[in-house]
Amino acid sequence: MDDTPKIRLGTRRSPLAMAQAEEARARLCTAHGWAQSAVELVPVEASGDKVQDRPLAEIGGKALWTRELDLWLRDGHIDAAVHSLKDVETIRPAELTIAAVLPRADKRDVLLGAASIHALPQGAVVGTSAPRRAAQLLHARPDCRVVPFRGNVATRLAKLAAGEAQATFLAAAGLQRLGQDGAGHPLAADEWLPAPAQAAIAIECRAVLRQAQDDRDREVHAWLGAIDHALSRAEVMAERALLAALGGSCHSPIAVLCDLDGEALAMRAAIYTPDGAEKVAGEARFAPGDADGPARLAADLLGRASAALRAHFTGR
Repeated sequence: MDDTPKIRLGTRRSPLAMAQAEEARARLCTAHGWAQSAVELVPVEASGDKVQDRPLAEIGGKALWTRELDLWLRDGHIDAAVHSLKDVETIRPAELTIAAVLPRADKRDVLLGAASIHALPQGAVVGTSAPRRAAQLLHARPDCRVVPFRGNVATRLAKLAAGEAQATFLAAAGLQRLGQDGAGHPLAADEWLPAPAQAAIAIECRAVLRQAQDDRDREVHAWLGAIDHALSRAEVMAERALLAALGGSCHSPIAVLCDLDGEALAMRAAIYTPDGAEKVAGEARFAPGDADGPARLAADLLGRASAALRAHFTGR
């Protein structure tokens, strides 16, 4: 019996990333009737995991989560890479493609340290290194003080327990995937919108760009396509289209949520100044796959924003 893996999935080494890779492996094996040994998980230490003392936006942004996996894909060390899609840059190399988006989990943020934003003590110190979360918090509670908080889930929970902050935020989906879904208090999405593509796992592989290209890439693309979840893909691609149309960077506070409403996608979004002083929100409905819908909402948001707010979006 040949025990050679059929496909090698690259992943970051963090516990959450490994849990997501395990989910991808399980779905592939179920879809194709493979034994677990058919899918090899290949961990890599990402640049973003190596530097923990500075906000991500100051040291290279989302590319720090994808750089090593991109290189391994290009060099053929792995066949595909498993990502938290919210951590993947909006503009990706042409030679790579998102072949599968797994069914999206709970899209909400969770607050740890208080039952709600309004229940935070006056002047509370809140740990987060996400510009979106910081801006949303300061908009709702300008009396609070934000301090940098980076690291994996366990690291941030340890910092909270050590008293480095009175509260912090985590993604509900991440906690669930780590078996800690009872932690904290989920924030209602109608009051606190998540990050673009939050709770979505994406699997990226080499794109099939040439007719004469090796059949291996076509084979991998087909295997991954079998576990692609159409609704989750439609939602997150619309959210990423909004992000692209806004011209946002890692420093730009953008919150958005897209849900299926009948046969259309309903999108709610907000942009902020980093200090939370200004917020512009809007909604739109459009057909799945309609990239113009998110672009129209982006134009509306920017059109109602002040020059000070627009300055935080590249090229605007």
